[in-house]
Amino acid sequence: MRTKHFLIPVLAMGFLLSCHSSATDPKTELAALKKQREELNTKIAAIETALSMSDTIMKTKIQMVSVAPVKPGIFRNYVEIQGRIDADDNISLSPQMPGSVTRILVKVGDEVTQGQLLAEIDNKVIIQGIAELQNAQELANTMYEKQKNLWDQKIGTEVQYLQAKNQKESVEKKMASLQTQLELSRLKSPINGTVDAVDIRLGQMAAPGMQAIRVVNFDNLKVKGEVSEAFAGKIKRGDPVDIVFPDMGDSITGKIDFAAKVINQLNRTFTVQVNLDRNKDYHPNMIAILKIVDYVNPKAIVVPVNTIQHAEEGDFVVIAENNKAKKVKVKTGHSYNGNVEITEGLKEGDKVILKGFQELNEGEEVKF
Repeated sequence: MRTKHFLIPVLAMGFLLSCHSSATDPKTELAALKKQREELNTKIAAIETALSMSDTIMKTKIQMVSVAPVKPGIFRNYVEIQGRIDADDNISLSPQMPGSVTRILVKVGDEVTQGQLLAEIDNKVIIQGIAELQNAQELANTMYEKQKNLWDQKIGTEVQYLQAKNQKESVEKKMASLQTQLELSRLKSPINGTVDAVDIRLGQMAAPGMQAIRVVNFDNLKVKGEVSEAFAGKIKRGDPVDIVFPDMGDSITGKIDFAAKVINQLNRTFTVQVNLDRNKDYHPNMIAILKIVDYVNPKAIVVPVNTIQHAEEGDFVVIAENNKAKKVKVKTGHSYNGNVEITEGLKEGDKVILKGFQELNEGEEVKF
């Protein structure tokens, strides 16, 4: 029994020694780790050196930019509205009595004068009635003159005189009525102008309210537009205006000839009007864009609106000063057509960077 108890500790110690000899030696492992650390330190130092050289290159790199020197000039702000060409004398004629069209005396493009006969509706019955009544009128006039002479000489009776007078006046009224009907059958131009449309044909049945012929006086064309009441105190007669005709690819300059004082209650606008010179290329109801000048600064500093940058402390632009980028705080005024007025911050001669300012830092060297 004593021999058995003695062997157990010996076997355990042998097992432990066997396990320890199979594991890595601590000194060897420490040496390996130190070697790995040295290799990592070498790599880290190399990367830091490379990064440092890269930063130096970036810092010394000169950015290419595009600049424009600030120069005061005229700045205009416009109110743009859509209008149309209108004609005061733009008349659509229609028959005043029903009937068949028997005569058309004009064609599109003809120049006509006020009172000129343009077309006729069938009036044969009226003309025949007038011819028949003319005989009766002549007889009634003759009988009246004779009775009047006799009555002036105190010959005959007053009844005979009054009957002759009444007959004469009755025939005159009938004749006047037929003459009026005859006029209703005729389409006459109420103005001097140009025939712009003929919408009737020979033999066609016409009726009141049906458009037959349109006459336009191109001497009195004008452009009209509606402006918001917000500009009622800014836009007035005599203000300069640019007018663009998109369909014609043309534009003209002029002045406001009329600015209404009354505000339309429905759309809260007021009417402005510009008279046009006679030009056959203009057509009533043609679209026109009115650009009305509502603000002018003859000595404004203006920069492209896309050069304005925004920050918590306010708006700024980047300028080139001594070949270095510099941020300058600015205050803006009116803007129009991609340009903005600078009221504070810039002065004449400053070089505003137009391209490349987005990637620049304060003090970075630039070349232009």
